[in-house]
Amino acid sequence: HHLLLLYKKGVYLSHTGEKMLFWVLGLLILCVFLWTCKGNLKIADITDKYIFITGCDSGFGNLAAKTFDKKGFHVIAACLTESGSTALKAETSERLHTVLLDVTDPENVKRTAQWVKDKVGEKGLWGLINNAGVPGVLAPTDWLTLEDYREPVEVNLFGLISVTLNMLPLVKKAQGRVINVSSVGGRLAIVGGGYTPSKYAVEGFNDSLRRDMKAFGVHVSCIEPGLFKTNLADPVKTLEKKLAIWEQLSPDIKRQYGEGYIEKSLDKLKGNTSFVNMDLSLVVECMDHALTSLFPKTHYAAGKDAKIFWIPLSHMPAVLQDFLLLKQKAELANPKAV
Repeated sequence: HHLLLLYKKGVYLSHTGEKMLFWVLGLLILCVFLWTCKGNLKIADITDKYIFITGCDSGFGNLAAKTFDKKGFHVIAACLTESGSTALKAETSERLHTVLLDVTDPENVKRTAQWVKDKVGEKGLWGLINNAGVPGVLAPTDWLTLEDYREPVEVNLFGLISVTLNMLPLVKKAQGRVINVSSVGGRLAIVGGGYTPSKYAVEGFNDSLRRDMKAFGVHVSCIEPGLFKTNLADPVKTLEKKLAIWEQLSPDIKRQYGEGYIEKSLDKLKGNTSFVNMDLSLVVECMDHALTSLFPKTHYAAGKDAKIFWIPLSHMPAVLQDFLLLKQKAELANPKAV
């Protein structure tokens, strides 16, 4: 009799457990569905909206300017060079305007912001996309001088802050969007030089700006691209800069690293070509969502390498990060020769 009762109780609990599991799965599926629907909700009209994009001579900025022009936005594309500006105007509609801008020149930034203010009028600026950036010198830290750090920090950080501060009143007026293009290098110190510190700082600026702007109805998003084939990541230019620095190094450092160090580093990089994304539109799609979604994300990982390797690794313990990243570095000839 007791055995029968226990059996019935076990069957009842088993059925209850199955029902609970069914309801939990159903709830999870519903949550995923609602989350997807939420992400797909778009703003009503874009044809009356102005957006300002920096770094439009090439790469992500150039493609973004063309893409958003085709979509119907009023695009104001900031280019560093006259040739970049001319080429972009030749490939876009009359709606798109270009302006020459050096983000490291405060007076140039101020004049540009005033020009944009006159252009957008009472509508304000719906979107500010801070895309301009430079890699600077990518080399081991003990090869570098303070000057080697200045250019990427001036452009990638202070230039971005300068443009943001000058355009912010216009974005607040429109209750619009600020989109900062950072990098996986803002989450992991992959290589020595000023690029990584500049991008780490961009992440900090982005997060404080996002919280400060919430009360004004301004959404701030950060895009973290992985490794992409752009002019920014031109391996020939990177190599030339490295070789020029090698020539200036002290005999001690040359002995420590060894004459073949740069070649060995290149061989290591060749093994990582599968990590490089060729499709720049992956980043522009993130910009598009951040500009047009009713519920933009705070952070966007762009590129398969960013999603499956770099960003997950940034959450891992330092010991695992060091182990995996040091495997990508060439071996030194004689680190004891100090």
